[in-house]
Amino acid sequence: MVVMSGRAVNRAMSARQLLLGREAVPVVEVVARLAGMQGQEPKHPYVGLWSRIDGFEEGELDRAVAGRDVVRATFLRGTLHLVTAADYARFRVTVAPVLEAGLRILGDRAAGLEPEKVVAAAEKLLAKEPLTFTEVRDALQQQFPEVNERALGFCTRMLVPLVMYPADVRWSWTANSKFTPAEEWMGRKLHKTAEPAELVTRYLAAFGPATPADFQTWSGLQKAKPLFDELDLETFQDENGKTLYDVPDAPRPDADTPAPVRFLPEFDNVLLSHAKRERIIADEHKPAVFTKNLRVKATYTVDGFVAGL
Repeated sequence: MVVMSGRAVNRAMSARQLLLGREAVPVVEVVARLAGMQGQEPKHPYVGLWSRIDGFEEGELDRAVAGRDVVRATFLRGTLHLVTAADYARFRVTVAPVLEAGLRILGDRAAGLEPEKVVAAAEKLLAKEPLTFTEVRDALQQQFPEVNERALGFCTRMLVPLVMYPADVRWSWTANSKFTPAEEWMGRKLHKTAEPAELVTRYLAAFGPATPADFQTWSGLQKAKPLFDELDLETFQDENGKTLYDVPDAPRPDADTPAPVRFLPEFDNVLLSHAKRERIIADEHKPAVFTKNLRVKATYTVDGFVAGL
């Protein structure tokens, strides 16, 4: 089995993440190639796209959002992501088990919560008009006065397919954005069946070569090894003897390929999408980037690796 050095793995991922050289590619195509972008705060994907697209201007993403080709929604790992409408529709059912399992973190706050009833009530409310989550919680609290209001809002966020309603402001969304039903906003129905194997290939095309554990970290889906075994994938070994999987014919540049300095915004997925992250950041530097309050700081890379804040 071919052994890939740490630099070779870095260059392979960097090529797919458009970090070896900016490309003149439309915004929607880039968001799709990246398999989505972490979108905890609205401005960060703009910076991430600027680092990857030749001649990128804010208005390009603004127009993709206004045109409903790109949406911001609760998606992978139950976190906010910027994804193409096509990918959200295709994979929302695939990641649904992760979102449903997220309700477990409510613990005692879930006392009296009946998810099916809350979902039905929330869908009825949001079908009338876009609402902020403060408004959703307040309205649901009137119907379920004995249930914790945060539990009502979290249940809605995890179980009801919603997208954030954009506004005519810089970065396309306000700090307290409204939410609206995804299918109605996108003008397309959600794909009815789960497609985890397809999601694996999309992940590898954007972040590979990688392990099943890496895919699990990125997607939140568990027990991924059988999916990898079923697919027609190429295999390599890393320097520690671990098997890496990859889609055939994916770019794997020479380890000595130059990697220019690149700025990465807060929460960039290139730092969040592997179980072990030495392909992009040395272990000794992680405490400076990943904070105790779960933020991921903005960084810059030198020679393909995180070198500072």
